[in-house]
Amino acid sequence: MIIEPTTIDGLYTVAPERHGDERGFFARTWCVDEFAEAGLSPEFVQASVSYNAKANTLRGMHFQREPYGETKLIACIAGAVSDVLLDLRPESPSYLVWERFELTADGGLQVLAPAGLAHGFQTLVDDSVVSYHIDTFYQPDHSAGVRWDDPAFGIEWPAASERIMSDKDRTWPDFDGPAAT
Repeated sequence: MIIEPTTIDGLYTVAPERHGDERGFFARTWCVDEFAEAGLSPEFVQASVSYNAKANTLRGMHFQREPYGETKLIACIAGAVSDVLLDLRPESPSYLVWERFELTADGGLQVLAPAGLAHGFQTLVDDSVVSYHIDTFYQPDHSAGVRWDDPAFGIEWPAASERIMSDKDRTWPDFDGPAAT
């Protein structure tokens, strides 16, 4: 695996090294030893998937409030998504910085996101599936979010004539600083 830091403090890309032949390929997507060598040691306790039937489905921007902040290893295992992470940690040198990655089943790139980042994605094709390995159990009463198009962030999403979204994701209130997180 090739593990590299990004512009957001504590956010890494994880590129599995594929070993292929005429049958396809094999790739390790998680290894406790390789992550430890990179100074990373999340202990995952849950795994989840998000199936999205249609292109231009937008989910996000979600996070869990402390003390249940989540570190997530995020991968697209079918289709393709434009994946966005936003740093909401006031003490971070990359506070309010966002970064976008194209995650595809064909490409295999993953992102390891630390607690304190909001996460969302927009599907680029029909039948896209996003997989998560998470280091904290889901706590519904600590679930939160910020609006995908909040001008406080200026996130640049892929163009879409219409986005498929939940009412909840469409109507998160305007960001109001650290108290919102």
